[in-house]
Amino acid sequence: MMARLRSAAYMAWLVLSVIPYAIAVLLLAPFVRGRTLYRFCVGWVRFALWGAEVVCGIRYRVQGLENLPDGPLILLPKHQSAWETLALPVLMPRPLSYVFKRELLFVPFFGWALGRLDMVHIDRKRGTEAFARVAEQGAELLRKGYWIIMFPEGTRTARGRKGSYKLGGTRLAEMTDTPVLPIAITSARCWPRQAFIKRPGVIDVSIGRPIAPAGLSAAELMQQVEDWIEAEMHRLDADAYRR
Repeated sequence: MMARLRSAAYMAWLVLSVIPYAIAVLLLAPFVRGRTLYRFCVGWVRFALWGAEVVCGIRYRVQGLENLPDGPLILLPKHQSAWETLALPVLMPRPLSYVFKRELLFVPFFGWALGRLDMVHIDRKRGTEAFARVAEQGAELLRKGYWIIMFPEGTRTARGRKGSYKLGGTRLAEMTDTPVLPIAITSARCWPRQAFIKRPGVIDVSIGRPIAPAGLSAAELMQQVEDWIEAEMHRLDADAYRR
């Protein structure tokens, strides 16, 4: 019962805080763009993460920050819940540009504000056209100093499970000669994929070493990413893989 009440309180926390923040973004957007607007939005993300800790008891610990390079990068994280979409902009030293499904743009307030940022939204039903958009906009954003973030499994996976790793991120890496960064995240331990109830605990974030695309095909590069992430997930959340 307590977990249910906490989860309901946290949902109210998110909804009530995102509305004024999103309105502020919409009002600022005609005058402020790029990194300045991004940093303003990260303020709400920090507030949301703080709320997850205060209300739901969800904490996190990070290892591997020393692996972050001082140059272009494509992040390829494990995707188990919405938690990592909130946490990664806070953890990373550079602004992130997410590649996401365009349906999110229609989410009231949150999606409206998201559409004002330098992100790449795609229609997944248009495979070739969607990747052409990723390639064009992703390359431009990398040149501007953004780090691109794509979830290689495409959608959230349940705790202890592995999705199908898609090649979009490594194809972009191959085209732009940009290293990829595998990241393992155990968010489903506290924030299950489709469950309303969130449970207290610690989420582990493990950042691997960048992998350069030189001499590798997109498939070979993604295989290295997949192998590292899944091995690290087994290490970080061994109980989930014993079931």
